[in-house]
Amino acid sequence: MILGFIKLLRPLNIAVAASAVLVSAYILGVYEQYYILTCVVIVVIAYNGAANSFNDYCDYEIDLINRPNRPLSRGMITSFQALSFSVILFAIGSVTAFQLPFYAMLTAVGIAMPLIIIYSLRLKGTPLFGNITVAVILGLTFVFCGLAFNKLGPMVIPAILAFGLTLVRELIKDIADVEGDNSSGLKTLPLVIGKNKAITVAVINTVLIGLGALLPYFFHIYGKYYLILLVIGVEIPLAMIVVLFMKSPSISTARQSAKLLKFSTIIGLTAILVDYYAS
Repeated sequence: MILGFIKLLRPLNIAVAASAVLVSAYILGVYEQYYILTCVVIVVIAYNGAANSFNDYCDYEIDLINRPNRPLSRGMITSFQALSFSVILFAIGSVTAFQLPFYAMLTAVGIAMPLIIIYSLRLKGTPLFGNITVAVILGLTFVFCGLAFNKLGPMVIPAILAFGLTLVRELIKDIADVEGDNSSGLKTLPLVIGKNKAITVAVINTVLIGLGALLPYFFHIYGKYYLILLVIGVEIPLAMIVVLFMKSPSISTARQSAKLLKFSTIIGLTAILVDYYAS
């Protein structure tokens, strides 16, 4: 059962989220504010874990097809246990958020948590709006970090980058999950407009975020070190996705592409950090 709860958290996703907070703290130069940093990490980890648990609870029938290795699908834990675990994690994150400055607390408790819940209950099967909601939630992580340390400005570009990359990944994931979503009666973008048109939308967004991520360099906000790491960790994966879809616009390509983007946000954030300290 314990292993089931660990898998429910999706440790890799939790590690990426925690790393994003720590890298953000270094960018902001606040890594010695241990109490606030600890609170921020706890909130982000707790909310991510709660979101994963609640999503698995809501998506049990869908995951039997799309994600048969998830702990609920395998019978490692029950739906009630997943829901209870989610509630506990939301409570831990919310109580901790109240230790932070007002606007950071409001962002977490008043915006992020409701969006997480509404997404899983109502918006997951809504074409495009569901994808945008997930992207907003991920972008809010960086807004939350900035507000917690009263330094929002440096977090604006990371938030926009996270939003764009997440939106692309969510669009691609919908294409990869089309079979399970269809059997569960969801109305995701590829099911509403067709797989090929959804792939076109995904490719267009991929190109736009690829070009947009370069703008901070061309506007001299970040320097050459940002550009080098961005090309390696973001631009090349995005270019590969476009090429893959052009060669084979299929569900298997969507699955490969979603995996390519898994770490792009944290690499993009690292590019900002490296550039900040190297310049």
